[in-house]
Amino acid sequence: YTAVSPRPPPTLRATCRSRLRLGNITPDFACETTHGHWSSFHAWKKDKWAILFSHPADFTPVCTTEIGRLALKYDELTDLDCLVATLSVDPVKSHEEWLEDVVAHCENEIEVKFPIIGDADRSISTAYGMIDPATSGEQELPLTIRAVFIINPENKLMLSLNYPACVGRNMDEIVRCVKALQLSYQKSIATPANWPNNHADIPLGDGRTTSFKGSVFLLPTVSDEEAAAHYPGYHTCDVPSKKAYLRLVTEEQVKTAPTN
Repeated sequence: YTAVSPRPPPTLRATCRSRLRLGNITPDFACETTHGHWSSFHAWKKDKWAILFSHPADFTPVCTTEIGRLALKYDELTDLDCLVATLSVDPVKSHEEWLEDVVAHCENEIEVKFPIIGDADRSISTAYGMIDPATSGEQELPLTIRAVFIINPENKLMLSLNYPACVGRNMDEIVRCVKALQLSYQKSIATPANWPNNHADIPLGDGRTTSFKGSVFLLPTVSDEEAAAHYPGYHTCDVPSKKAYLRLVTEEQVKTAPTN
């Protein structure tokens, strides 16, 4: 992942660290992509959920597998009304040539339907804090880390994941995160660890159990009165402290509950 070039300009080196935080409005930008010119990223995504996904470089092994796996998940993401765009600092022509390798490596069983952005001047990567400091040395133009940004319909950053170049991403986890964010969007709930494979069976007493697999927690800000009104039949887990903070509701209840 080494791109030997003249030393990056001071303005780029000084801004390699973005101040983009969860809940911030994501930077808008114009760019060239494998699907043509965009005058505005926000205009392209409109009022949908979107994933912005960066990879360090074309024609590299891990990136090839990541784009292939993301292509396999693309239809599942579009079923969630979530757009996908990927990015690296390579030019669009490089992306187009490399995609032939990506498809061939997947035994021609995929179609890369999402756009790949060319960010040769690093302006987008810098604005989003994607620049890898390990490639920002005296004799190199920096590459991007393996970054994932999940953006909501209001263009706010809801989740960010940063991976080093040596670790490929798990696309199943990215899809899980989209589903969790969408379920909790404008609702007073939170998804537990390992959701949706959580809380399979809960004892009710007298040897009886009920399945709460895929259930989620009500936030502490929801009063018991509100919980009873909007989530009838919610289950409070019994713990030694006797504090009633582990309140489970089903995914179906969340979908029909009023928004915040």
